[in-house]
Amino acid sequence: MTRRVALLVLAAFVLIAAAGQAQAAGYRYWSFWDRDGDQWAYATQGPSTARPADGDVQGFRFSVSEDSGDAAQPRGTADFASICAKTPAEDGSKRVALVLDFGTASDAPSGETPPSPRTACAQVSPDATTADTLAAVAGPLRYDTNALLCAIGGYPKSGCGEQVSQNQENQKQEKQNGSAAPEEKNISDDDSGGGPSVGLITGIAAIAALAAAVTWQARRRRNATD
Repeated sequence: MTRRVALLVLAAFVLIAAAGQAQAAGYRYWSFWDRDGDQWAYATQGPSTARPADGDVQGFRFSVSEDSGDAAQPRGTADFASICAKTPAEDGSKRVALVLDFGTASDAPSGETPPSPRTACAQVSPDATTADTLAAVAGPLRYDTNALLCAIGGYPKSGCGEQVSQNQENQKQEKQNGSAAPEEKNISDDDSGGGPSVGLITGIAAIAALAAAVTWQARRRRNATD
């Protein structure tokens, strides 16, 4: 019986942990991609170190995602030939096609509206990095002190890779739908007055229910042996 109780309590704590993890939606940031044929591949280097070759297609997408595994890819099917069709090749330079996807309204920070996706053809020196190509056609850029790309074309105006909770995303969606949801709050702010989370309440209820079930079963067995 003791072993069964321990297993039931462990299962309840697993439920609590899962509920807590469900609160996290991810991070709001610009992801960086390389085009391989008709497929996008998450870049293995940052824009400041990557050096694209002439004819390469690179993309950037602003969105909320947990990591590279679920990051949203740039939208659109434009290739190098169509993006750089009006930019003739020149000796001593290279052409790099860029796909800039500013994301959706649900990805945008509070109070900001994402610009429409666009493409650009950067003609830069042969040793230029991706950051150089961006600066040539999509400024102003903004970086943080760790060289993380925060803004392309001035978007977004503030913030840089901040963590976003699921509650924040839900509140934002409610605002967009015209409801009077409370003001968004960064999860790094003090949240001591917000009360217990739904996940915690659910977990406590689960433990209570399991304990009651175990107690009832124990009493039933004792009554059966009397």
